[in-house]
Amino acid sequence: MSNVEIITATHRAVSRRSFIKGVVASGAAASSAGYLFRGAATAFAQTGAQGAVERLVSLNVNGQARRVDVLPQDTLAMVLRYKVGLTGTKFGCDRAECGACTVLIDGVPHYSCSILAHSVRGREVTTIEGLASPSGQLHPVQQAVMDEAGFQCAFCAPGFIMAMVGFLNTNNNPTRRQAAEGISGNLCRCCDYNKILNSCMRAADYVREGIPTEVS
Repeated sequence: MSNVEIITATHRAVSRRSFIKGVVASGAAASSAGYLFRGAATAFAQTGAQGAVERLVSLNVNGQARRVDVLPQDTLAMVLRYKVGLTGTKFGCDRAECGACTVLIDGVPHYSCSILAHSVRGREVTTIEGLASPSGQLHPVQQAVMDEAGFQCAFCAPGFIMAMVGFLNTNNNPTRRQAAEGISGNLCRCCDYNKILNSCMRAADYVREGIPTEVS
C-alpha cells in the first residue's frame, strides 16, 4: 500500500471516530441542560400568561358554592346545565331572545345564555331548582303556576317563573298590564300567554297574603 493510501485511510478513520465522539458529547450536553433547566421550565409553564382567565372558579348557585372548571368562552347557561347539572335552565334560542334560560343574578332576571360564567363570580345566582324551600314548599310563583295550569308544553316555564319572581320582587301588586310588561322579555311558543298572566296575577295575590318571594 502506498504512503498516500495509508494517510487517506488513517484520516478517514480519525474523522469517523471524531464524529462519533462529537455526537455522544452533544447528546450528553443536551441531556444535562434539560436536567438543569427542567425546574425553570416547569415554573415558567405553571405561570399564567398575562391576561389569562382562571379556569377553576367558585360560583354561588342556589346558596351553595360550586367549584367548576370554566373555559373563558363558557356562558352561564352552558355551565349551569352541563357542568353543574341544573337542567331546569333551558336553551331556547341561545341568543338572548326567548328567555328560556332566565335565571336570577342578585335577585334580578338575566338571560344566562348571554352572560359569561366568569362574570358572575362573587354574585348570587338562583335557578328554578333553588326556588322551593328545603322542606319542599313551593315558591308562591311555582304554586300559582300549578294552580292555574299556566303552561302547555312548559318548555318555557322555568324562564317565565324566574322572570315572574324577579318582577314580583319589585312589584307585588301589579295590574295585568304591568305584569305583561314585566315578563315581556320571555316568549311562549305555545302562545299560552293568557294562562301565564293568570299565574302571575295569582302569584301576586299569594305574595300579598304573606308568603315572601324575595330570593337571596
